[in-house]
This record gives sequence, structure tokens and C-alpha cells, in this order.
Amino acid sequence: MFDNLNWWEIGALLLLALLIFGDRLPVVINDGLRMVRNLRAMARNATGDLSRELGTDIQLEDLHPKAFIRKHLLSEEDEQAIRKPLQGVYDNLRADVTGVHDDLKDVAASVDLRTKTPGGSAAGGAATAPAPRTASYDDAT
Repeated sequence: MFDNLNWWEIGALLLLALLIFGDRLPVVINDGLRMVRNLRAMARNATGDLSRELGTDIQLEDLHPKAFIRKHLLSEEDEQAIRKPLQGVYDNLRADVTGVHDDLKDVAASVDLRTKTPGGSAAGGAATAPAPRTASYDDAT
């Protein structure tokens, strides 16, 4: 929950909470925890009621429409029949992308300036001539 906060930020938040709530801080924390427990119980009861009404075992994660359809409406054979035409396209596309990736790696390795030239010196050294300067608007006026 607090993955993006470090210990200093958490300490500053606790100090700020202590300054705002003072002596009532334990009561406020207790009320907050009680509210979280009640919300979890309500969610559990709602999924239980929905599971009883539909006659299947439903978890909270299953309430996403795609997951619900995949788990409760499609059989294993139906899902495989839907995936079969797309699997061949996916495999071909993956092979093409892998081939392009390998070709790009070969081109990048051949153009890499850090590699040595046939003369034995590095191509990125001081022997490289500067790029010619193009005329600008200021030069023409």
C-alpha cells in the first residue's frame, strides 16, 4: 500500500497526523480500521450473495467482465476454438518480429561507432572530420 513512500515520508505523515488529531489519534486509527473491516465484510457478503444467486463459485477477482465470461460462460473447448485461428497469426507475427529484431541488431552492430575499423584504430577517435557547416539565415543576411 505504501510502496512508493520511504520511511521519512511515513514518519512525516505520522507526525502530521499526531499534530492534527492530538490525543484523539488512537481513536481515529481505531475508527479507520473498523471502517476497513466493515468494507471488507460487505464485499465478502456481496460476493457470497452473488455466488448463491448465480449458482457458481465467484471470487472478487472474477467480477471483471472478461474474466467472468471466460470462467463461467465458455467451456474449455469453446475457448480453444476461439484461440486456435488467432494462435497461428500470433506465432507468425512473433517469428516476423523476432527476425526484424535480429536484423536490426546486426545492422546496429555493423554501424556501431565503438567497434574498430579495419585499420586498427577506433572509428570514434580524434581522426574523425567535423561535419560541414550548413549556411543559416544569419549567414545570408
